[in-house]
Amino acid sequence: MRIFLGTDHAGYELKEHLKTVWPDAVDCGAHTYDADDDYPSFCIDAATRAVAEGGYAVVIGGSGNGEQISANKVPGARAALYWSKDIARLAREHNDANVCSLGARFLTNDEAVEIVRTFVETPFSEDERHVRRIAEITSYEGRA
Repeated sequence: MRIFLGTDHAGYELKEHLKTVWPDAVDCGAHTYDADDDYPSFCIDAATRAVAEGGYAVVIGGSGNGEQISANKVPGARAALYWSKDIARLAREHNDANVCSLGARFLTNDEAVEIVRTFVETPFSEDERHVRRIAEITSYEGRA
């Protein structure tokens, strides 16, 4: 399963660390540290590519909130904000999340690696109630 990474300056160092753990991950930017950059285009690109290719996106910022919001604008993206392995497991099992949003200012590199590892290794439960709920959410995409 392919991983697409997107971040701004606040998550740049964490993104670079994640690339050492997952060297085949696709770097959607930022490609250099620039304190004046903006996260939406990087996160939207990572989420778009993950949805199109059936992979996963990991978007990173200072808090992860704006990055999650940006990724969720992509039809088919289901981004959640992750702060623990338990949240990663539940987001995958219950929500079939395909985008992991991380707040670099609130996680160590080791915590982030464990969260991403849990995120990519946990399967969706396929439980009927979760399938039904995701279908209900998906039915609203594109109506705005």
